[in-house]
Amino acid sequence: MGVAARDRTIVELVAKKTVEHEGHPDHRALAGGSARAGVFGFSDGLVSNVSLVIGFAAGGVDSSVVRLAGIAAAVAGAASMAAGEWVSISAQNELVKREMALELRELKIHPEAETSELAAMYRQHGMSREQAAISAREVMRDPERAVIVHAREEFGLDAGNLPNPIQVAIISLMAFFCGAMLPVLPWIFGGGNSARYASIMVAVVAAAVAGGAIGQQAERSKATSAVRQVAIMLLAVGVTYVIGRLVGVTIN
Repeated sequence: MGVAARDRTIVELVAKKTVEHEGHPDHRALAGGSARAGVFGFSDGLVSNVSLVIGFAAGGVDSSVVRLAGIAAAVAGAASMAAGEWVSISAQNELVKREMALELRELKIHPEAETSELAAMYRQHGMSREQAAISAREVMRDPERAVIVHAREEFGLDAGNLPNPIQVAIISLMAFFCGAMLPVLPWIFGGGNSARYASIMVAVVAAAVAGGAIGQQAERSKATSAVRQVAIMLLAVGVTYVIGRLVGVTIN
């Protein structure tokens, strides 16, 4: 087995070791990307599709056209969102593993320099010079533990907390599609001004719920986050409504 292959194997073992010994399920779920993909995917789908639906409706097209445009945008947007998440998360994970492998090689080639560097980091955290030196030497006795600590201290990386790109992509796809389909539902069961108003009302309620969820995750005021999300959604709807009216009149 070559050096690079050995390094990759050790990095994977490090990730498993981190999960086994330092698991914090609540933090891992949030940092892993699943919660973010769900909440923001839903919000993106909702805002983009209610804007599109109202823009089409403002143009004076038939209800069947609005319905078709909304469904097509929901499907296409969900697929695009999922593909983008998968590519982004996969690239991010590869970068983290590469940095971990490079750090592992540095630990092997320059152990004394890396020990001194780690001791300096501990001193920055408030340890005395003697305690920092002792702690750094203790950590460096275990290469797997050392590469974890170095990666976290130097780059803020955690090999045991990497999101699953397939899982994130699926969650993003489902969340976007659900958010995007909500403002389309009134057009499936009706049309005209009643469907237009119902679509906006459904979007306002859903945007408030999504904003509250974002506020809760960020540990901020849920009411403020909900109002902000609704305001952003209404602004987007207002813009597309005006464009729909202008373009619709021109076409007619």
